[in-house]
Amino acid sequence: MTVGASADDALMAAARRGDDAAFDMLVRRHSTKMYRVAYRILADSAEAEDAVQEAWVSAWRSLGRFRGDSAPTTWLYRVVTNAALATLRRRKPTVPLSPNDELIPDRATADPEDQVVRSEEAARVHRAIATLEPSQRVPLVLRELEGLSYEEIAEMLDVPVTALRARLHRARVTLLARLKEM
Repeated sequence: MTVGASADDALMAAARRGDDAAFDMLVRRHSTKMYRVAYRILADSAEAEDAVQEAWVSAWRSLGRFRGDSAPTTWLYRVVTNAALATLRRRKPTVPLSPNDELIPDRATADPEDQVVRSEEAARVHRAIATLEPSQRVPLVLRELEGLSYEEIAEMLDVPVTALRARLHRARVTLLARLKEM
């Protein structure tokens, strides 16, 4: 167990006992990660901010139901993923055409031409990911962009690991096809 994980466990335990400061610390520690997940699922910054806010409200209300079967971070990823999926269900399907500011390459790259090419490639990949069905997009974002393990994602989405691997395979195949089309 890492130091961060043990700190999260302690913060979650304190928050469950009603310690507002502990919950506030969880919010400060994890809001950026949760926003990144929501943004990559929704491809809209305003909707991602709303989903994160909704996720924190839901997490606060659900603290008593957190059993500790998973890490607090896994639980929080699940809460924000559910909030983002709820947002997707409420809106009409669209494909964003604006580039993802978070995927702009490192400014330290020496060659400006390389920066432009990398930025365009990142935007193209982001647009392709945004066209995937949520059942494919969510696990792909959590695995490939957030680096979560198969087991964590399977637990979060409440599916067997074998079903998750199949979804990820289909998502990767579909993503490659969409990238070829672009």
